[in-house]
Amino acid sequence: MSRSQAQTSARASRQWLAAQSREVRGWLSLAIAAGVIGGLATLAQLGLMAWLISAVVVHDTALVTLWPYAVALAGAVIVRGLAQWLQETSGLEAGLRVKADVRAQVLDQLAALGPVHLAERHSAGSTAQLVDQVEALEGYIARYVPQATLAVVLPLIFLGVAFSLDWLAASFFLIAAPLIPLFMALIGMGAQRLNEQQFQAMTRLAGHFLDRVRGLTTLQLFGRTRQATEEVTAVADDYRRRNMKTLRVAFLSSAVLEFFASVSIAVIAIYIGFGLLGYIQFGPADQLTLFSGLFLLFMAPDFFQPLRLLAQHYHDRASALGAAEGLRTLLSQTPPQGPRMESLDSELDDTVPLRARLTDVSVAHAGRGRVLGPLDFVITDGEVVALVGPSGTGKSTLLQVLAGFVDAESGEVALRTETSVAWLDQRPFLMQGTLAENLRLVAPDASDDRLCEALIAAQLGDLLSALSEGLDTSLGERGLGLSGGQASRLALARVFLSDAPLVLLDEPTASLDPDSEQRVIEGLTQLAAQGRTLVIATHHPAVMGMADRVLRLEAGQLHSQDAPASSEALS
Repeated sequence: MSRSQAQTSARASRQWLAAQSREVRGWLSLAIAAGVIGGLATLAQLGLMAWLISAVVVHDTALVTLWPYAVALAGAVIVRGLAQWLQETSGLEAGLRVKADVRAQVLDQLAALGPVHLAERHSAGSTAQLVDQVEALEGYIARYVPQATLAVVLPLIFLGVAFSLDWLAASFFLIAAPLIPLFMALIGMGAQRLNEQQFQAMTRLAGHFLDRVRGLTTLQLFGRTRQATEEVTAVADDYRRRNMKTLRVAFLSSAVLEFFASVSIAVIAIYIGFGLLGYIQFGPADQLTLFSGLFLLFMAPDFFQPLRLLAQHYHDRASALGAAEGLRTLLSQTPPQGPRMESLDSELDDTVPLRARLTDVSVAHAGRGRVLGPLDFVITDGEVVALVGPSGTGKSTLLQVLAGFVDAESGEVALRTETSVAWLDQRPFLMQGTLAENLRLVAPDASDDRLCEALIAAQLGDLLSALSEGLDTSLGERGLGLSGGQASRLALARVFLSDAPLVLLDEPTASLDPDSEQRVIEGLTQLAAQGRTLVIATHHPAVMGMADRVLRLEAGQLHSQDAPASSEALS
């Protein structure tokens, strides 16, 4: 990436973060207001402390007469504590709201992109964005944004009070104050770049580790576990080095800022001490009193405190900018628009309405050119259509177009109004959990009786009756504990639960034994008997035999074909 591109990207990330901050401006304003109140309470506390000491030491005032001022001092301390609590609570609420909103945006975007586009991304990278990068926004919103305003407002208030007491001491404040933001900005630019690299390294580490875990069986069979362990160790060590670089910059910046703040406080202390002793005759030094001197001395650390906090939270800003780059890129991707919903009048039979219509549809993939079309295709309600043809001719692509996972390059895809779609992949997703939890992915409110009916309809009644725990039987990752045929039928049971009128099935009998194939086909037959519209990509003659129409895909075009009469007729 060139320098200009990097600057443009950083500017866009800052604008995106600013837009997220505007969504919670009410909470941020409350945090800033609380910070200002806390600053004023701090001034009152310091002034009262200096006045009480001066009254006792210089004016020899009796302690018993000073109790109203002591009560006021205690009140100032309480107000300061409450203001700090309100500032932190309001900032935290703003951060939590932004995190929840951005995480919802990311989830909605991942859902909108669909499985085809998500297959181009590593699942570990998506997880890192959803968890780690979103979490990195909290510190920026909750702490940095309010502190950026307070670091300007509070020092100006303190400067005004300091100038009213001693313009020379206030001048020391004024000279030292800009040094902290200057070094903070210089060091922060490097910290932002390191944070971006750290997020990238963390994503690589997560993906690398996840790939090795998924392929552990293959690695053991080929005796490559030691090499895989060394590779994961190398990637982890690279992440460790990048993380230590970021920490090194953070500690270095903190040390530099503390040094300048400490030197500035020491210079003011020396000036006040020598001024009170009469060794400095320049300017207002001879007018210093114990009250004004103590007030200025007490004020010095708190004058630099907002700037110190800003420097501390500046690393939250760097982390947020590093995370915003990846989040902004993900959220800016254009998801597929999907089929257009409209009222479709039948073009084939006045009594049978259309369920879907494709008009002059073409689909192209990068590097492969056109893989489908241009083709015209209509599906009537309640029809069973089998798509056949050699692998790679576009059967899965046609199903993806109907499901809305892929947009047509040209042409028009239309489904009947309010048509929902059920999808059954040849590698169905099953999560670690119970049978009931896997089924309720598509029907969260379904009763146990309805779940059992769906399992029986999918030809899993014998399995259900054989399980001692029934629907509460636990499954491992990817359906561990079930055979391939049982996993396919469990996914088919979810289709029964969905009540979707249009069902798209991609090779539902692939890689199954004859008995499992027959059971799946029986389930599909029962599904068709419910009046559902089925579009099935298949090579299996029995599936073609149950179809109302068999269409062959050749060179991206659909051609009618008679259903095979026997298994020897498999195309």
